[in-house]
Amino acid sequence: MEELRQELNYQRLSSEESIFSADSEFSSDDCENDIYEQLPSLQKRLQHKDQVQEAEVHWNPNQPLKMLPLCIQEKRNLRNRQHLERCRIDYWESWKRSQEIARRRLREHVGRVVSRLLLWKTTLHNIEGRFGVGVKAYFVFLRYLLFLNFLNCTIIAGSVLSPTLYIRTKNTNTSWSKNNISLLDIFLGSGFMEHSPVFYGFYKNHSFGSKCLNIALLFFSGMLIILLLNLILIVRRTVVGYKNTWLTGINFSANMSYKVFCGWDFCIREPDAAVLKHNLIRNELKMDLEEQKFRQKVLGRSLKQWILLYVLRIALNFMVLILMGGSICLIWLVTTKLVDPELHWTLNLLKGYYSAITITIVNFLMPHFFSAITVYEDYSLTTQLNVTLVRSILLKLGSLAIYLFFLIDKINNDVQCKCRETEFGKEMYKLTIFQLLASFCNTFLVAYPRKLLVEKCTTSKLSRVGKQRFVIPLNVLDLVYSQTVTWVGVFYCPLLPAISIFKLLAIFYISKFNLMRCCDPARKMFRTTSSSVLFHFMLLLGLIMSAVTIGVNIKLFAPCGCGPFQGNQTVYNMTNACVDTLPYAAKTVIRYMTSAAFAVSLILMEIIILTSYVSRRRANQKAMERLKDMLVMCSSDKRYLVSHHATLLRRQRKTVKRSEKLALRQ
Repeated sequence: MEELRQELNYQRLSSEESIFSADSEFSSDDCENDIYEQLPSLQKRLQHKDQVQEAEVHWNPNQPLKMLPLCIQEKRNLRNRQHLERCRIDYWESWKRSQEIARRRLREHVGRVVSRLLLWKTTLHNIEGRFGVGVKAYFVFLRYLLFLNFLNCTIIAGSVLSPTLYIRTKNTNTSWSKNNISLLDIFLGSGFMEHSPVFYGFYKNHSFGSKCLNIALLFFSGMLIILLLNLILIVRRTVVGYKNTWLTGINFSANMSYKVFCGWDFCIREPDAAVLKHNLIRNELKMDLEEQKFRQKVLGRSLKQWILLYVLRIALNFMVLILMGGSICLIWLVTTKLVDPELHWTLNLLKGYYSAITITIVNFLMPHFFSAITVYEDYSLTTQLNVTLVRSILLKLGSLAIYLFFLIDKINNDVQCKCRETEFGKEMYKLTIFQLLASFCNTFLVAYPRKLLVEKCTTSKLSRVGKQRFVIPLNVLDLVYSQTVTWVGVFYCPLLPAISIFKLLAIFYISKFNLMRCCDPARKMFRTTSSSVLFHFMLLLGLIMSAVTIGVNIKLFAPCGCGPFQGNQTVYNMTNACVDTLPYAAKTVIRYMTSAAFAVSLILMEIIILTSYVSRRRANQKAMERLKDMLVMCSSDKRYLVSHHATLLRRQRKTVKRSEKLALRQ
């Protein structure tokens, strides 16, 4: 036996940091003891014992017992200790602890009340239960935009609308005319609407006894606060989403066992939704198999096939550029070249929405063409979806940017010196109104009749088209486009965020009806984690584009006799006059903050902060890699222990058999 035990020479294969060397020799009892110490049950008991000791050492009497990772009996023991300590301490300390517990319970109660007041909480839970998390992400994004617009309305009401209404109520010479109210003026923003608080021309400059306290500067500061606050909120949400995506990883090629055993959505409660989820999991597995098949196909391509494929992709991308150029030319013709004859009021209404109709049709049809073109480019399924999304995003924001460029040029070249800012705000107002009309018509004039046709006429050939698909990414891009229009027009239509609130409320219930009654979920998989970051990034691009548009408009629009900034009263002149009235110290600080020296120091500070964050990210990435290596080492340790334990048992059995044979021979 001793000779056999001495012959046992175990060599470490996976972990280099093991305490056992390649030359170590140990007995079977020692090996059994070492393996017994590595058992998960013993480790769990030791870990639980350490947690109990740590909780007893670092136990805070004011900490809720439900937050401690202990069993019921140990929590009861801690509660008894808490009662005993209350009897030992003085009255003042006992009163402070009771007050802290009361404040904590009050905060928890207020938090529960606020969570119950959260808008559409039950509705979103039902949508998530029937259609999963991906569809819920669209409605959560819509609620987030509703919150942003409500915040913008609060700022506008405090800094723009309230001072103007206060001045107008004191001044009896100025009044808001409410005569000749017509439905056409409400839809076009003309007539009485031009002189209402909706548009820029309603607001006049008035001083409150100081050059730094007047309507014009309050108007400008309110718009500046809106842009900066929205920028901070969107950047924060984008960074948090990117951090979660980076921590969880953006590689979705998980193994099949994970998708089969961990891919179920436990929020689903209805049988139809369960069948749909089964189909989605099956489709995702099919997608993974097709992607693997696509990779094998890519590896098997010859040089001739690669050349032909790249030629085809170049030709199809050239076709995409032609489609985008044709869309731009169409928007240019509708915006600048259409003649305005006097027509019937219904045709005048349609004429006022020429540009909005053109942009909406282009944004609705072109993504479908892009989706059809990507099929022939021989990309993988995930790449096809991403390419279609990028092209659709460029189309929506690019068409809006081109339209704004032509619109600004048209307004500046107008011979009549109207209120150019109001004219610009009217166009943004019409874009907002028409998007709501387009959503309503798409649901009740297209999707609902199509659904009735499919359900009632099952034998007809027309029923083979099926119900309309609820494509989540394209619907979210419509929301991004809508919010960009709101930001672009908020300076010239200050009540546009309030109009957007009513529009988003209507779109929520229209989309809910469309989803529940008229549409089927899209068959293509929607990656909520990565796409949500992309959507918020596109929202950030829309905000930057709107800020640039407002700055260009302030610089290019010729001064007219309307609005808070009239004639020589530009934004720069009025802010400069306000700074001149300030004390010397404040004036010096402001002058320095607007100088090139401060800009250089600010850029250097941003570079230092970004460098520190990049260094921290790299350090965290290295730490995560080391933790992954430690996990690999732990698994290799377990495999090592189990394999050698099995080897030891087999050798013990052989030894027993040999000893029995020797005993029988003797």
